[in-house]
Amino acid sequence: MKPNTPLLDTVKSPADTRGLSIPELRQLADELRAETIDVVSVTGGHFGSGLGVVELTVALHHVFETPRDIVVWDVGHQVYPHKILTGRRDRIRTLRQAGGLSGFTKRAESEYDPFGAAHAGTSISAALGFAAARDQRGDNNKVVAVIGDGSMSSGMAYEAMNNAAETTGQLIVILNDNDMSIAPPVGGMSAYLAGLVSGGAYQSMRKFGKKVAGHLPRPFHDMARKAEEYARGMVTGGTFFEEMGFHYVGPIDGHNLEHLVPVLKNVREIDDKPVLIHVVTQKGKGYAPAESAADKLHAVVKFDVVSGTQQKAQSNAPQYTKVFANELIKQAERDPKIVAINAAMPSGTGLDIFGAKFPHRTFDVGIAEQHAVTFAAGMAADGMKPFAVIYSTFLQRGYDQVVHDVAIQGLPVRFAMDRAGLVGADGPTHAGSFDIGYLGQLPGFVIMGPSDEAELAHMISTAVQIDDRPSAFRYPRGEGVGVQIPDFAEPLEIGKGRIVREGSTVAILSFGTRLQESLKAAEMLAARGFSTTVADARFAKPLDVDLILRLAREHEALITVEEGAVGGFGAFVLHALAEHGALDRGLKVRTLTLPDYFQDQDPKMDAMYAQAGLDAEGIVRGALSALGANKAAKPLRA
Repeated sequence: MKPNTPLLDTVKSPADTRGLSIPELRQLADELRAETIDVVSVTGGHFGSGLGVVELTVALHHVFETPRDIVVWDVGHQVYPHKILTGRRDRIRTLRQAGGLSGFTKRAESEYDPFGAAHAGTSISAALGFAAARDQRGDNNKVVAVIGDGSMSSGMAYEAMNNAAETTGQLIVILNDNDMSIAPPVGGMSAYLAGLVSGGAYQSMRKFGKKVAGHLPRPFHDMARKAEEYARGMVTGGTFFEEMGFHYVGPIDGHNLEHLVPVLKNVREIDDKPVLIHVVTQKGKGYAPAESAADKLHAVVKFDVVSGTQQKAQSNAPQYTKVFANELIKQAERDPKIVAINAAMPSGTGLDIFGAKFPHRTFDVGIAEQHAVTFAAGMAADGMKPFAVIYSTFLQRGYDQVVHDVAIQGLPVRFAMDRAGLVGADGPTHAGSFDIGYLGQLPGFVIMGPSDEAELAHMISTAVQIDDRPSAFRYPRGEGVGVQIPDFAEPLEIGKGRIVREGSTVAILSFGTRLQESLKAAEMLAARGFSTTVADARFAKPLDVDLILRLAREHEALITVEEGAVGGFGAFVLHALAEHGALDRGLKVRTLTLPDYFQDQDPKMDAMYAQAGLDAEGIVRGALSALGANKAAKPLRA
C-alpha cells in the first residue's frame, strides 16, 4: 500500500478487512464514516442510523466470512456503510436515484444482501429461516441478525426469538441499542463481563457443568441450570433473553472495536444455543450536527457537510401530512372523543403536531401495527373516535386485525393512510399501492380519496361523523395543489362523487390526487377534438353508482384513474358496470392503475407516475386506446 493511501481505497470486498489489525480497523471505520457523510450529503436518505453502526459494520465483515456467513439487517436503513464495504462504493452516489442503488438491502443488488428489508422487525425471523435451512443441509456457516432497539417493539421479533432455541443451536442476534433505552451507561466493566461470558474458558466450564448436571437427578439438574442463569443475569442484565432461550452477552460499547471484535469472535464459536449480543451505539455518531439533533438526523435531504444545513425545497402548497394534522386538531377541539394512534411514526404522520396540542389523546404504540389496529378497535368499542394514522404500506402489517377486530365487528375506527400511491426515493417497499383493494373488499368499509387538500379536510370531517362502521381515507406524500382550505370543513355525503368538467365523448373518472392530471388530459383530448368530462369519484366504497351509470350512458368511453394497484377502484367500477348491464351497450372502458410490477425508486415522483401511465399524457393514451383513435391521433407533444 502506498504511503497515505486511505485504507478504504484498498477494500474492494469484506475479505480485504480480515487481515487488518484493530488500529487499522479503527482507521477504516473513520474513513467509512467520512465517506458515508459525504455520500448522503449528495444523495439524501437515512443518515443517523448508518453513522451509528459504522464500527459494528466493520467488525461484522472482519470477523465473519460474508457472504458465506449470513448477515441480515433489520429495516435496512442503516446499511449505507455496509454497501460501501461490499463492492458497491463505485455506485454509492446513485443511492435512492432512478436506476441506482436501493436505500435498503436488496437481494437482486448484491450477494451480500441475503434478505431484502425495509419494514421493521423481520430480521430475526428471516435469519432463523437461514439457520434452519443451513441445519437441514448440514452446513456450518454462521447466521447473524442485526436488529435495532426500536424494532424490538415489534411483536414479530419476539415470535421469532420464542421459536429460535427450539429451531437451531447457532444463531447470533445483535441488539443495536442506540437510545440507551435498555441498558445503563456502559464502560470497561461491562465490556469485561461481555468478554468473560462469551469467551472460551467460560463456555467450556459451562458445557462441562451442563454435562455433569445432566447426570444428576432432575430436581438438581433444574436447580443448577437456574442458578447459572440467575448468577449471569445478575451481572449482565440478560435474564429476560435467557428466559427466551438465548445466551445473553452484553451490554458492550458498539463503537469500541477492541471490545467488539473479540466478543464477535467468541460468540462465533457458540453452537449450543442462540446468542444475543447487546450492543450500545450512538445514533449519528461522529457527525456533530447529527449528534446534537433531536432525531439524530434520522433522514435527510441533501445537505452541506460543514454546517449540516439541509437544502429546503421551495413549497408552493402545504404538505398533505400537515393539512391532515391541522384539520384533525380543529376537529378534536370540538369533539373530545377524538384520539389519535400511530405506530412509531409521530413526525412522519403529523401526529407530533397533534400530540403537542393533545398529549393525552395521542398514543404512539411503537412498531406494532397489529396492536395499533386492535387498540383502536377497543377504544372505538367503548365510544371513542380513534384515528389510526398509519402509512398505507405499514397498515398491511395489521391487515388481519383490520378484518377480524374492526371490519367484522363494524367498529368505527378511522384509518388515515399517509403515503398513498408512489413515494419516490423510498421505492417499492414504502409505496402505498394496495390499500384500495385490500380495504375495498371488506364489507361495510367507507373508503375515501381526496383530490386536493381541501377535499382531504372534508374527508376528515366526514370520518369524524361516521359512527356505525369503519372508514379510511388515503392521501399522498408531498404537497397539495394550492387550493383554499375552508376554515372548518363540512362532511361529505357518503358515496357521492362530483362532476368537475362537462363533456360528451370521453369520461375520465378519477379517484384521488390524479384529478389535476385528469383535467390536463381533458384539455389535451379537447385539442384533438374529443369532448371530455372529468369526474372526481371521492369514494371507492360505497361507489357512486348513479354517477358511474350516467357517465357510461352519456359517453363513448370511460377511463378510471387511481394511484393504486390492479384490483382496486377500477375493478370496483367494472364490477358495478357489469352488474347493471352497462358493458352490454358497447361502452369502451380502460382502467388506469399502477403497473403490475414493483416500480423501482426515483426521487422524481412525476417521472414515476409518467412511467406508470398516470400522468396527463398516459391518461390521454388510455383514452385514445379506448376510442381506437391511436393511429389518427396527433402527437401528444406539438
